[in-house]
Amino acid sequence: MKKEMTDIEKYYNKFNEEKRLTRRHGNVEFVTSLKYIHECIGQNKDAKILDIGAGTGRYSVYLAEEGYDVTAVELVKYNLGILKSKKSTVKAYQGNALNLKRFENESFDIVLLFGPMYHLCKHEDKVKALKEAVRVTKKGGKILVAYCMNEYSIITYGFKENNILRCMSENKISDEFHCESDESELYSYVRIEDIDRINAEAGVTRIKIISADGPANYMRTVLNAMDEETYDTFIRYHLSTCERPELIGAGAHTVDILEPF
Repeated sequence: MKKEMTDIEKYYNKFNEEKRLTRRHGNVEFVTSLKYIHECIGQNKDAKILDIGAGTGRYSVYLAEEGYDVTAVELVKYNLGILKSKKSTVKAYQGNALNLKRFENESFDIVLLFGPMYHLCKHEDKVKALKEAVRVTKKGGKILVAYCMNEYSIITYGFKENNILRCMSENKISDEFHCESDESELYSYVRIEDIDRINAEAGVTRIKIISADGPANYMRTVLNAMDEETYDTFIRYHLSTCERPELIGAGAHTVDILEPF
């Protein structure tokens, strides 16, 4: 019997994930995340990297082309096919962030968890995914975890796109303006205190947390209209402010940089 596609698979079969990080607003996220990945790698030229939820391989292939030993796990066959078609040295497998049994304990120096937390709606599943990432990370290794942030969704989808009253009436947004995602939703949105609770239960220590894209997603048309020099200046501005605590929860995405206890 043919297995029915999940909602996430149907979504990514239509959504152009390959182009998202190459558009100007997405490139802000890509450049920023790479800066901190390289910071975590340091001088370890032999670093083994695992990219969980690798999508079409934007990070995996880039890092492999830099000479690193990269393994990728991706749930969606369509995305995995694009990744494999790039003919890189990335070792790519279909798999689920909740079960990485393919990999032994303490196998990787750097673990990227950049996609799964966007789509895991249950708190316990987020904890489970992070615990699996911890399990396969070497002692002294680093884990980078990306999240979609609550306030970005409230401001854009809620107020800007005028869905706020409907969502509140359907109990998809609480009286405290917290998105209440369930399995019928494709995306899950969090606040910093939600991330802190996941970390506490998963047994990790935060090194730092950053805003991966800052105001970029609010400024898409403005960024697209910028000349190259101004856009480059915006990138420099963002990189100089992305660790500022007053900005972290307001962007569309954060990256939490962790190490196991």
